[in-house]
Amino acid sequence: MGGIRLKPMSQPMRTKWKFFLTSLIALGALFIPSLPTFAETASPSPSPTPSASQVVSPSPSPSASPTPSPTASAPPVINPAPAFDINKASSQAVVVNKIRPLKPITYKPRDLVYYNGVALARVTSDSLVKLAFGMKKAGAGTLRLNSGYRAYSTQSFIYKDRVARLGLKAGEALAARPGYSEHQTGLAADVSAVGQGCVIQVCFGSTKAGKWIAANAWQYGFIVRYPNGKTPITGYQYEPWHLRFVGIEIATDMRAKKISVLETYWGLPAAPTYLY
Repeated sequence: MGGIRLKPMSQPMRTKWKFFLTSLIALGALFIPSLPTFAETASPSPSPTPSASQVVSPSPSPSASPTPSPTASAPPVINPAPAFDINKASSQAVVVNKIRPLKPITYKPRDLVYYNGVALARVTSDSLVKLAFGMKKAGAGTLRLNSGYRAYSTQSFIYKDRVARLGLKAGEALAARPGYSEHQTGLAADVSAVGQGCVIQVCFGSTKAGKWIAANAWQYGFIVRYPNGKTPITGYQYEPWHLRFVGIEIATDMRAKKISVLETYWGLPAAPTYLY
């Protein structure tokens, strides 16, 4: 078949082209940065996660196949019930009320952080700092921590004082018996706002800070533990200043389900009075 024939490249010409391409590749390598590994780019999540001691059932082991399923990118359905222990004192999901004492009854958290003599469990402290920044940024005021962790002995003194001054019924509606208090877990914080008054009073719920906290605390893993109108379930009067850290997963799920108290959320009986 006729046509144009290309002459084969001479040996010197091929050598020159080979040298040129080799030099070009080597030069490009100087300007193309190497990609970092996954370990170098990964960073821990800023939101708190439950520790190993809080998990009562292991999560399913990952599939052997490295290829994710088509639904892997879908947002997970929040259902923390199987992953949290509501009976263990060191769990962020622990439920303590007038019929559920702490075990052991003299429990003390191991990771307390102190602020001018007021202590909190570290996970509570870290999340409360974030809440305080969020509240300040929203123009709702400057958060003040009035009370946090209380030892068994401290709660015993407070309980006896309230009962002596107010009587048994009124005193126990405001102060828990030692070993039955959320404050002993280090997960509870009594708060107020600088310059807004109503410190440890029902009227705190009507302040700018109190309204903001009631509407936004869930985003930081907190709930108002003793809401208005829930005394027959919780056993305590309305306390808009009493925040309880339960973690973002649980707080978000409670809000989505429109459930305001832990007893209802976990399907536990009401605890209006002590058993004895």
